Amino acid sequence: MSLDLLGSRRAWLLKHQNADGGWGYFSGKQSWLEPTAYAILALLDGGSARATVEKAWATVRLWQAADGGWRPGAGVDQPGWATALAVTLHCARGVLDDAFERGLGWLVRVKGDEGALWKRVINRLQPGVVGHDASVQGWPWLPSNTSWVEPTTHALIALNKSLPSLRMRRWRDLKAVEWRIDMARRMLADRRCADGGWNYGNRLVQNVTLPSYPETTALALIGLRDSRVDLGPALAVAGRLYRETRSRLAKAWLGLALRIHGREAAADAAPALSNDLVVTALEALAAPGGNFAMLLPGGGSGRGL
Repeated sequence: MSLDLLGSRRAWLLKHQNADGGWGYFSGKQSWLEPTAYAILALLDGGSARATVEKAWATVRLWQAADGGWRPGAGVDQPGWATALAVTLHCARGVLDDAFERGLGWLVRVKGDEGALWKRVINRLQPGVVGHDASVQGWPWLPSNTSWVEPTTHALIALNKSLPSLRMRRWRDLKAVEWRIDMARRMLADRRCADGGWNYGNRLVQNVTLPSYPETTALALIGLRDSRVDLGPALAVAGRLYRETRSRLAKAWLGLALRIHGREAAADAAPALSNDLVVTALEALAAPGGNFAMLLPGGGSGRGL
């Protein structure tokens, strides 16, 4: 990807911001937290984008619920997995305020319900049904549901990004954050497929070994970057999937994961602009000169400190 590609993606995001300050999954559609979060990350530190980012940031702040979690958009009452994106945004901007602490507390409290005693018993009696350790709980898409690889990885990215500042400030619940980071890493290691990558939730179902998928493998690689898990096989899988996939979303996530691990993906001809604004933002993040470090501990603008 070239700097021209990066500039075109940023320009496209600037052009398609909604009047309320957010972005939809597609231009002209209702604003949602996921595309808005990735657009903000892609545009941070761009001088000409400052007003755009501030307007979007103000909108994200409005979507926090009373319990500390973030609603996925203005029209939804229940907070969910996208709380992790809001916490990551706070860290990227260096805004570690009360809203950040309440969101972080929500993330630490929420866990998958597969750890219930009766589910662990069934899992132990029939290990070939789902093939994973039910006592190792990650994060669900919504509270009181089962853990999945994607929301677990988003939460792990947010907690990893929070950790350096929390340690510096000696945050009161630091041990709880560290424990949840360890649990997330253990969950992802336990759910890893036989080929080295990750499926959406399980590695085995009804004694059938499941294959890895591009987006989930890429996300897990980002979340586990600073862990002790051997990621060599997963990086090999990611490289293969990057070459094989025809999905723009998958290629954007894989390119971002490979870049974060110091492996440049083979350059393709610059693809046409996509009306999918998550794809557009992720392509900007993954491009040379892009803000890929915003997903890593220590990467951020420092504004608001």
